[in-house]
Amino acid sequence: MRFDKFISVTTGLSRAVAKKEIKKGILVNNEIIKSIDFKINENHDIVIFNGKRLLYQKYIYIMMNKPEDVISATEDRDSKTVVDLLNDNDKIYNPHPVGRLDKDTVGLMFLTNDGELTHKLISPKKDIKKKYYLEVDGFLKESAVEIAKKGIILEDGYRCKSAVLEVLSSKQEKSTAYISITEGKFHQIKRMMKSLGVNITYLKRISIGTLILDDNLKLGEYRYLTDKEIKNLKK
Repeated sequence: MRFDKFISVTTGLSRAVAKKEIKKGILVNNEIIKSIDFKINENHDIVIFNGKRLLYQKYIYIMMNKPEDVISATEDRDSKTVVDLLNDNDKIYNPHPVGRLDKDTVGLMFLTNDGELTHKLISPKKDIKKKYYLEVDGFLKESAVEIAKKGIILEDGYRCKSAVLEVLSSKQEKSTAYISITEGKFHQIKRMMKSLGVNITYLKRISIGTLILDDNLKLGEYRYLTDKEIKNLKK
C-alpha cells in the first residue's frame, strides 16, 4: 500500500495533509521515511506517528439510518447516495450498500467493503430475514396474516416466500404493521401490500438478520458496528 494512503486511512488526514506529514519524516520499523511513494506492508510494518503506532483496518462496517430521497448506491449523477452521506475518511475504504432500499424508504442500511459478508447477506440461499415497520392507507384484514404466511401472490403471478406479518393497528383510514421477509424483489413490500388491497404510505427497515437499527441514530446519521454486531452477522 502507498505510504500516503496508509497514513490517510489510519489517521483520518486528507491525502494532501498525509503527504506533507510524510515529507517531514515518519518512523517506520525504526527508520525515518520521507518518501510518499514508499510501499507499506500494512499487516507487518510498525509505523509510529505522533508517538502512537498506527494500525490498519482492512474492513469497515457501517450502520446507517437512511433518510428519504437518498438512493442505495455508491454513486449517481442525479441523486444523493448513501455513500455521499459518509465522511471522506470512511469513503476511503470504498464501502458499498448491502442490498437496497427504495428512494422513499427509510431505516437500516448496512455498508461495508467486506465482499464475503455481503455475499452471505444478499444470497437468496441464506434466507436472511429483513424486518420492516409499515403504514398503509386502509384496513388490513385479519386474513392478511395467514395470506402472508402462505406467500402473497404479486400482480405478475409471482408467489412470494412466506412472510411474517404482525398487524399493530387496523383502521379504515390507516393500518400499521411489522413485516419480515427473506427475499428482496423490486418494490416487493409495496407490491405485497397492494395485493392485499392497500398502499404503503410509510416504510422503514428496522433489522437485517441479527443487526438491529440503533434508535439513537437520527435520519442521515451512521455509526460503526460493534465487534459483537460484526461477529453475530458473520455467524
